[in-house]
Amino acid sequence: MINKIADSVAQALQGIQDGATVLIGGFGTAGIPGELIDGLIEQGARDLTVVNNNAGNGDAGLAALLKAGRVRKILCSFPRQADSYVFDELYRSGKLELELVPQGNLAERLRAAGAGVGAFFCPTSFGTELANGKETREINGRQYVLEYPIHGDVALIKAEAGDRWGNLTYRKAARNFGPVMATAAKRTIASVHEIAELGALDPENIVTPGIFVSKIVKIERVATQAGGFKK
Repeated sequence: MINKIADSVAQALQGIQDGATVLIGGFGTAGIPGELIDGLIEQGARDLTVVNNNAGNGDAGLAALLKAGRVRKILCSFPRQADSYVFDELYRSGKLELELVPQGNLAERLRAAGAGVGAFFCPTSFGTELANGKETREINGRQYVLEYPIHGDVALIKAEAGDRWGNLTYRKAARNFGPVMATAAKRTIASVHEIAELGALDPENIVTPGIFVSKIVKIERVATQAGGFKK
């Protein structure tokens, strides 16, 4: 019987190795799998390469993972904001390597990994420092830059509901990078607020099929200050 439901966050995260490439869903504070990130800190894996749209907010979530010294390199499109002081300090002191990736390129490089695309040409970043050292080509009179897929050893994502087969649905903007990261990783671990019986999720609403998911773990809803669920 297929049953991908983990009893705890710790159980779901078992086996993540030092040096792993970890894809972490979320856009700003929307869809961040905070409980999974906290669990990864407790799990102890280090020397990680992390892929996320941002580079952490405040002292929680991804910022806490950075502050714990577990991350060697981060790939993201928007590293700096008003409360990204953890990233700023680590980057300026040379303790954290950054690969800056335009947001559309980030999404497409992840999608390409899941689709089995070996590489693709994209016009974004041509003529900028981000294109230095990369192959370029003129196609139909326009200049393009060669980009490669981003593969992950594991993806940590936040979904709204899932069943024991691992089928997932998402809540509004919390969906963001979750679906493409799930296809781009060897293992995908998803936190969910609801565990549905098989057949209860409308097949038309399932965004991530269970074939892309290794484990799901149920977490409680938490009241937020920036939209989303509130008491």
